[in-house]
Amino acid sequence: MANTIKLPQLAWHGVKELELSFPEGWQVEVCNMAGYNRPHMKRAEIKKAIAGPIGMPPLREYARGKKEVVIIFDDMARVTRAAEIVPYVLEELAAAGIADKQIRFIAACGCHGAMNRLDFVKKLGENVLARFPVYNHAPYDNCVYAGTTTGGTKVRINAEVMKCDLKIGIGSIVPHIMAGFGGGSKIVLPGVAAYGTIVAMHSPRVSSETRGVKDTVTGMGVFENNPRRRDIDEAAAIVGLDVKIDAVVNTWGETTAIFAGAPASAYAAALEEAKSHYFTPAARDKDVVVANTFAKANEAISGLLVAFPSVSQKGGDVVLVANAPEGQITHYLMGPFGNSIGGQLRLQMKPPPNVNRLIIFSEYPEFSSKNYLEDTDRVALVHNWNDVLKLLQERHGSGARVAVYPNADIQYSAG
Repeated sequence: MANTIKLPQLAWHGVKELELSFPEGWQVEVCNMAGYNRPHMKRAEIKKAIAGPIGMPPLREYARGKKEVVIIFDDMARVTRAAEIVPYVLEELAAAGIADKQIRFIAACGCHGAMNRLDFVKKLGENVLARFPVYNHAPYDNCVYAGTTTGGTKVRINAEVMKCDLKIGIGSIVPHIMAGFGGGSKIVLPGVAAYGTIVAMHSPRVSSETRGVKDTVTGMGVFENNPRRRDIDEAAAIVGLDVKIDAVVNTWGETTAIFAGAPASAYAAALEEAKSHYFTPAARDKDVVVANTFAKANEAISGLLVAFPSVSQKGGDVVLVANAPEGQITHYLMGPFGNSIGGQLRLQMKPPPNVNRLIIFSEYPEFSSKNYLEDTDRVALVHNWNDVLKLLQERHGSGARVAVYPNADIQYSAG
């Protein structure tokens, strides 16, 4: 129990702490994920993980004789510190006799908005931008057909990726609201796929969790029998992704483990680690639930899935901490593009009936972020923590039961 808590903030803008205070009489429970305080990997440990891949020969052997190399990396909606990983990948490629002119980097933006040079530098480092061409993926053009999944998804992929005979992906594995867990083959689909392929993968599906009902959102950590995950993995196999590198991260976005190697083998190992690392015992029957976002603060609604079940069935409030100086990411498939229009699969989450009020707390106001929520009558956008407290105290008085999820956007609870 504590009345003052410190939360991670500003993943890509100089990581800092946000200190939130609560009234003295309130019972505050901090719900950390299991691996929240695992130590940051040392450089030697990162190098060892890259040099000894899972399920395949060392990259310096595997890459010999390859002509064209693409390194695909995730975008600013993921906290992956790729700049810590890339130097050791390049070291392996150089040992294989691969020249700089044979290598290019492509951002796996999927249907997210394009990255700019400052983003590339944050992700990859200045040295990479000076040595290699770095490109955004464009889902609307320059994609070629590669095959069809057993689920019927026609896989069209970035043409530059497909021309390369060595394809390496760098990302991180965290819980995901549709795929159960991200990472792995998602670097290909949706990462460098065509718009139509991305639409097909995201479209409502039937799964065991939805009991025969078509549903767009499957759930954080829901991996088994996930129809989207099957599509994603099959697409990567069709495309011929050679190597995947996935990081596991702690509460501050630091890399605590790396799983590199043949995509299926490396991901199986990463998934086992991720299931325990990000697991969080669910708080129950709370008057107030604070869902802090950090790793995906620019996709803040992902923090609500772990928060909603903790609210008392008698009614309570949720505070979503969404401090994203860059704002919510542009999502051409699921985002809003007007008061009444949005992407083809526009996502609008509806707070359950027992959530009396959903307060979006952001020091970087963005009114349109409310459009990711269906019932705006119960949604308030507040820019100052003292104003948030005032609203909460008016309803809950001096004895509220509070749960705080420091990494709600990458935490999950079973059941």
